[in-house]
Amino acid sequence: MCGEASDGEGGGDVEMKQQEAAPVPVPSKKTKQPTECFLVQPKETKEDATKTKKRRKKKITDILAKSEPKPGTPEDLQKLMKDYYSSSRSVIELEELKLPDSCFLKANDLTHSLSSYLKEICPKWVKLRKNHTEKKSVLLLIICSSAIRALELIRSMTAFRGDSKVMKLFAKHIKVQEQVKLLEKRAVHLGVGTPGRIKELVKQGGLNLNPLKFLVFDWNWRDQKLRRMMDIPEIKKEVFELLEMGVLSLCKSESLKLGLF
Repeated sequence: MCGEASDGEGGGDVEMKQQEAAPVPVPSKKTKQPTECFLVQPKETKEDATKTKKRRKKKITDILAKSEPKPGTPEDLQKLMKDYYSSSRSVIELEELKLPDSCFLKANDLTHSLSSYLKEICPKWVKLRKNHTEKKSVLLLIICSSAIRALELIRSMTAFRGDSKVMKLFAKHIKVQEQVKLLEKRAVHLGVGTPGRIKELVKQGGLNLNPLKFLVFDWNWRDQKLRRMMDIPEIKKEVFELLEMGVLSLCKSESLKLGLF
């Protein structure tokens, strides 16, 4: 009986130990906690990454805003052309695209207004203007990045243009056929516009580039995003396409001069 009693007590002890050992799943709850924390972390990482990207953009803009502006040079245009065509042209073709140094006018050193710059590069403008009677052409062409900028340039060249006939050569609110009719109607001395519309007018036969004497790029001006006209991919593409529509050959024949304002 004593043996049986001791066995009963021993069994009770085992049951007690098993009951005490039973609530072990606590660590599994603890192990889940880091997993839950880990699942939340990617959201924080994405937000942090977005903030970092925004900060980087601001820093680039700040650097451009604080950096001293450097005037454009003929070498800048030559290098842009070489970089643009290097992947699609052979070495010989790249050499053919190179512009002679003699075709470049003095570049703007950032001290000029548009009128003073044009007076410097076109000292005989009054005489040229009086002798120009050919329709569907211009003597001086200024290429810029947008219609709004074109209007600004037209207003800022009042002191230079005098009685010269000026034409807006951009797409905003003006149909290409209207511009073709105006060019056919009378002799125009000055044209100010965007490369895309000028290219279209040349393509449709509304604008003949052969009488052109001066081609000026609005090179140094920057928009609200601090981009120059040649920093905008679509503008750069249209400029180079326009150059290949007769401008390069005119430069090489020395009948046309290029200026960087």
